[in-house]
Amino acid sequence: MRLDLHGHLEPPRYTTAVTQALGPAPVPPWTVEEQLEMMARYGIAATVVSLPPPGVFLGDRAQARELARATNEFYAELLRQHPRRYAALAALPLPDVEAALAELAYALDVLGLDGVALFTQVGGHYLGDELFEPLWAELNQRGAYVFVHPTLPPYPNPLPGLPIWLQEFPFETTRAVAHLLYSGAFHRYPHIRFQFAHLGGAAPFLAHRLASLVERAPASLNLAARVPEGPLAYLARLYYDTALSNHAPGLAAALEVAPLERLVFGTDWPYAALPAGPDPAPGLGYLGSARTQVEGANARALVPRLFEVNP
Repeated sequence: MRLDLHGHLEPPRYTTAVTQALGPAPVPPWTVEEQLEMMARYGIAATVVSLPPPGVFLGDRAQARELARATNEFYAELLRQHPRRYAALAALPLPDVEAALAELAYALDVLGLDGVALFTQVGGHYLGDELFEPLWAELNQRGAYVFVHPTLPPYPNPLPGLPIWLQEFPFETTRAVAHLLYSGAFHRYPHIRFQFAHLGGAAPFLAHRLASLVERAPASLNLAARVPEGPLAYLARLYYDTALSNHAPGLAAALEVAPLERLVFGTDWPYAALPAGPDPAPGLGYLGSARTQVEGANARALVPRLFEVNP
């Protein structure tokens, strides 16, 4: 079966809050019914959904807690109504780590969501920040599925004539990968099942450049101690989704860094303009017969529940 591990869906309360804070979203509001119609059109058996950027923190921590709870309960109801068609990733009210830990427990243990979705930075704190250590420790203990999605960077668009998602979103993901790598988080928390959006941004293409920092940085930084198995070994263990990256150059770079088993299919609907025909990603033909594994079986390591309810 074809499984989409990068889809978005949001409750009306989130849409309203973001619109009030930042203005209308770049895509019109969408519904569960529209998403299910899209899935039927492209032969997608199930979709993993999470919030699109910017996430629940819009500058007010109390509001972030309320939006996270509303989002997670919206997702829980979605799973009750469509258990075979959806998996859902919890929103957490970071940068309040204590509140995030409480919401994590509620979302996974009470609501039964399938994992969590985090953004590359929140409140100016990138994911390798020591602020998040208690959260990583808990996620590691749970062996949690963690989807990392880019968001608006904490600075103005340096090229305002171009949309910020065009280049800054891939660079945001690359920053998050590099920060987690050299903070030592990937080494300290090996049981977290990380999925990075859009084939990891530019991280696969820049993998050897990122790895060279171990030799090029001053010895006083002792970066090698944070990546004792070598930087490339940690990059090879991440999962990378193909959303907005269903093309030969990106796939070739990703496969030079990670084994085929670490690639999973994603659409980024409704943000991606999918083709008119029945194939949602013709560029995946680059993979040959291995395409079916990327679109289906590889997802078992991240969302095993979907395989249990779709025998």
